Amino acid sequence: MNVRLLACLLLSTAGLARAQGEEAVGIEFLDNGVIRVGLSKDHGGALAYLSRSGEDDNLINVHDLGRYVQQSYYSGPKPFLPDGAKMHEGWPGWGWNPIQAGDVYENRPELFEVERDRDSIRVRSVPMQWALDGVPGECVFETRVRLDANRVHLEVRLENARADETRYPGQHQELPAVYTIGRLHRLFTYSGDRPFQGDDLTEIVNQGPPWEYWTSTECWSALVDDEGFGVGVFHPGALLTVGGFHGPKGRGGPRDGSTGYIAPLHTEVLDHDIVYESRAILIVGDLEKDIRAYAKANRVDPRPDLDFTKDRAHCVPFRLTDEAPPYRGSWRLTLDQDDPHIVTAPVHYEAKRVPKLYLRAAYRTKGREGELFFAPPGGGFGEERRVTFRIKPDGRVRVYEIDLSRHPLYEGVIGHLRLDPIIERAEGDTVELVSLRGRK
Repeated sequence: MNVRLLACLLLSTAGLARAQGEEAVGIEFLDNGVIRVGLSKDHGGALAYLSRSGEDDNLINVHDLGRYVQQSYYSGPKPFLPDGAKMHEGWPGWGWNPIQAGDVYENRPELFEVERDRDSIRVRSVPMQWALDGVPGECVFETRVRLDANRVHLEVRLENARADETRYPGQHQELPAVYTIGRLHRLFTYSGDRPFQGDDLTEIVNQGPPWEYWTSTECWSALVDDEGFGVGVFHPGALLTVGGFHGPKGRGGPRDGSTGYIAPLHTEVLDHDIVYESRAILIVGDLEKDIRAYAKANRVDPRPDLDFTKDRAHCVPFRLTDEAPPYRGSWRLTLDQDDPHIVTAPVHYEAKRVPKLYLRAAYRTKGREGELFFAPPGGGFGEERRVTFRIKPDGRVRVYEIDLSRHPLYEGVIGHLRLDPIIERAEGDTVELVSLRGRK
């Protein structure tokens, strides 16, 4: 069934239920003898409960519908105000933002599929637009939860079906949004230049909102109590993170106002019909022995490894026209504006470990030269940090070796990359990107 039609049918036949307190919430539980997790069937399958097995100590904050552990996505326009819709006065000018648990008016989403076995639960729902009164998202959310020892594996999926086919700029996406109870008031990560070497952790001190942004070079962050017990969020490959703490520290349960917040981020263009998938892991336990240790044991190679055969690989295009994923083996770019380029997600690697980058692409251009910019963590792209490379615009897929080691400023830690497929574009220029890797 068409997703947009399904959303309309659910709205007209079932109506919009209002949250009525704890007793009205139906929770679907998984318990593996180590931890216990609960998905709220009244709130689109968002995570409403997380504790150690045998304990009645929920670590998730559910003070309002914006604080469940859940999917939440952002795009244009801003403001997003369909005909006849009402925007909450506390969220003026808010953009397109479907959220899993329900909107700020406490209108609930509709859960239309629940599938489970002994070790996992999969749910599908039509979310609500956060800042609007009773407006369902033109999309479907799918959430799959699986337990593994003291870890919750989250696999989420957005299936967009927007009537508005406008291509809006990329925005930060919460992958996922995680809110915890006030007792877990200390926020830790590692943001140094020597990940997984045992260096001291970084404590993030923030009383938000506004929240703090940081680069988690070990791809995890955690909210813990004074004894170091709490919840970690591990998202391999997602370095940029946002979060903080709100309210009185060190006290408060799942219904209280005090809360900690963590969200790993990728900047993504969400096309009107995109299918977008993401994975993350929640870890319950000790800060060092459980959370950081698991991240270290499951770390990914930091060298660039971008595969464009199916999607944008977390890259954002600028000043060009590109097709929407899924792709059929390559990402096709139409270079129809001056200074076309793509920016990768933040990276963190030592320059000496990646002396060359290898671009696999097929060019149909008049120009014969491209360039790649690099920058240190937190730095911007400047003309002084770029390397040019020669191309053969014959339409064939070729591997272009980009020798960065010859540049005198290519040293230390690299934090950002930008690819300009062509330096001087001409009418009709196109390029198909297959991959960009730090090794052959």
